[in-house]
Amino acid sequence: MTSNLSVDRRNAPSGNVRRGVAGAVVALVLGTLLALLGSGGIIGGVASALVASRQGPDGYFVSPTRAFATNSYALSTPPAQIEADSVPFDLGSLRISAAFTAPDGQVFIGVGAKADVEKYLSGVHSTQIIGIKTSPFRVSYSDVPGSAVPTPPAEQSFWAKQASGSGTQQITTDLRSGDWVVVVMNADASAGVTVNMQAGFRSELFGTLTPALFIGGVALVIIGAGLIAIGAVGLGRRVSSSKNAQAAGLTGELDDSHRMSGAGPLELAKSGPMPSAGITHQKLYPASLSGELDPQLSRGLWLVKWLLAIPHYIVLFFLWFAVLVTTLVAGITILFTGRYPLALFNFAVGVLRWNWRVTFYAYSALATDKYPPFTLASADYPADFEVDYPQQLSHGLVLVKWWLLAFPHLLIVGMFSSAAWPAWSLTDTWSSDYYRAAGLSLLGVLVLIAAIMLLFTGRYPRALFDLIMGVNRWIYRVATYVLLLRDEYPPFRLDQGPQEPADSAVG
Repeated sequence: MTSNLSVDRRNAPSGNVRRGVAGAVVALVLGTLLALLGSGGIIGGVASALVASRQGPDGYFVSPTRAFATNSYALSTPPAQIEADSVPFDLGSLRISAAFTAPDGQVFIGVGAKADVEKYLSGVHSTQIIGIKTSPFRVSYSDVPGSAVPTPPAEQSFWAKQASGSGTQQITTDLRSGDWVVVVMNADASAGVTVNMQAGFRSELFGTLTPALFIGGVALVIIGAGLIAIGAVGLGRRVSSSKNAQAAGLTGELDDSHRMSGAGPLELAKSGPMPSAGITHQKLYPASLSGELDPQLSRGLWLVKWLLAIPHYIVLFFLWFAVLVTTLVAGITILFTGRYPLALFNFAVGVLRWNWRVTFYAYSALATDKYPPFTLASADYPADFEVDYPQQLSHGLVLVKWWLLAFPHLLIVGMFSSAAWPAWSLTDTWSSDYYRAAGLSLLGVLVLIAAIMLLFTGRYPRALFDLIMGVNRWIYRVATYVLLLRDEYPPFRLDQGPQEPADSAVG
C-alpha cells in the first residue's frame, strides 16, 4: 500500500509523501477494523433485544414440552461444566419440569454433582441424553449397561436441587460453578422412565447486554467511519496531486476545468487537438473502461492467477469497505451541497480502477500476464478506468438512483456476474419452495471459454475478448452510477472492444 502513489519527487519530499501515505493507510485499516467490530456489536445488540423480547411473563425462555422414554432406571443429561466464579455477573437460572406420562405415576427430578451422580448410578442400567434435534424433534440416547438396582433417589442427600411426586415436578437452580448432571427417574426407582419434560432459562444479562452492545457498537462505527474518511481523503488527495503533478510536467499549467475533471497527462495526450469552434464532443458515458489484450499470453498461467492475486484481495477487502463508508459520507454531502468531495471521488474511482486491474488479470478477462500494481492511481498497465469529475450533482436524485432507478441495471448485472440464482418450486410445502441453483455466471462462462481455448491453442479469440470487455464495461458503468459518482443514467448497451467508443460530435 505504501507504493500506491506516483507523486513527482521534484515537488514533494519522499519522506513526507511516505509518511502521509502510511498515515492514511493506517487510519483506513484501523477504521475498517473498528467499524466491523462496531457493526458486530450493533448486530449483537439487536439480536440480544430480540431474544429478550421472547421471554415469558415470568422472565423465562421456555422450550416446548417433549416426550422422553427409556427402559432403564435413570435418564440423565451430559455433565455441564460451569465456571461462574470467574464471571463478574449472574449467569442466570435454569428451570426444569417433568411429568410422568401415566396418570398414577410419580416422578423424581434432581440436579447433582457429576461425581456423586456417577457414584449413585455405578453399575445401574441408565440412559444418557447425548443429542437433541429440534426440527424435526429427535433425541439421541447412549445406553449404559448395568445389573444393580438403585435405591430410591429421594433418599440420597447429595442432590443440590430435587423434587418428586405425582403430576408435574419442577426444580429451579441458579447457574453456579461445578460439573452438574440432571437426573430423571421414577420416584420408586423402578425401571422404565417415560416423562414429558420442559426446560426454561432466565437471565438478567440480556437487559444489561443489549444497551451496552448497541451503544458500544454505534460508538465504534462512528469512530471507525471517521478514521476511514480521514484515510480515504488522504489517499484521494495523493491520487489527485499525482495527476496534477504529472500534467504540470508535460503540459504546463492546467486550466480550472481540467483540474476539476482530474484528467492526467495521458488522458490529455490522448485527447488530441482542441475541437474547432462550433463543434461539441460528447462522451457516450462519462466513465471510461479500457483494456488491451496481450499479444503473447501464457497457456497455463491463468490456472493460478486467482491464487497469485490473493494479496490484492486482502487489500481490496479494506478498500471496498472504505468505499461503502465514503459513499455514505459523499451521499450526505451531495444531498446538501450538490457536490461530491473531490478527494473522496478520487478515492472511489481509484478503488474501482484497482479492482478492474485485478479482475482483468485474475478472472474477469484473463487478458494480461502482467501483475497488477498496488496503486489507486493510473499506472503503466494494460487496463485502466476513469470517471470524469462532475461539477454539479442532483440533490434529491442521490436518494433513489442507487437502488430504485438502478434496479433494472442491477438485474442485468446480476445475470452477467452472479453465479447463484433464487428459484421457487411449485410444491405445497413452504419449507421447500425456495432454493438456489448454483453455476457459472455469463461472464464466467465467457472467460472460461477463452481460458480453455488459450490452454489448448495458445490464442485468445479477439471477438470473444471484445464481448468480455463489453460486459465488464456495462458492469463498471452501473457501479459508477450506484456509487453516486455520476448522475447520467447508464445506457442499455454492450459497447464492445478494448477502448471506449468514439465520442459523438454535435455541430
